[in-house]
Amino acid sequence: MSEHEPNQEEQRIFTLTEAERTLREIEPLLVEAVACRRKLGEAEEQVSQIASRIMLVGGMLVNTELTSRLRGERERLTTTIREALEGIEATGCVVKDLDTGLLDFPARIEGQEAYLCWRLGEDRIRFWHRQDEGFAGREPLDLGGASSAPPIQ
Repeated sequence: MSEHEPNQEEQRIFTLTEAERTLREIEPLLVEAVACRRKLGEAEEQVSQIASRIMLVGGMLVNTELTSRLRGERERLTTTIREALEGIEATGCVVKDLDTGLLDFPARIEGQEAYLCWRLGEDRIRFWHRQDEGFAGREPLDLGGASSAPPIQ
């Protein structure tokens, strides 16, 4: 590798328009991943209950059909989640919280690296935060063009 080649991929920087367009493309993947994550949690809870019963009873007949079905379901859900996340991240978008469907789009605001921030259920991207602040530091974007909100570059 020459010294001019980056040793890691450059992070994509989104404009608000690019982030909105990308969001429309990846939202179905996120919806699917969030739903599968919830189902995976339910399947894992069932497996945990079976394991607890086995430990408490000290040896019981295990419903192998049920445990096999749950194992297959967990594998399918895990694969679906992984593929959805890979599809989302391939766009340059960052999945911050799969349970709430929180996405960040790298951007430049006020000359600083920042994120355009969106959460599942919001009608469009309306917030941003500095990269070191996270969700708690979200601030509204100026979508009307006449406020003191920082410019997106």
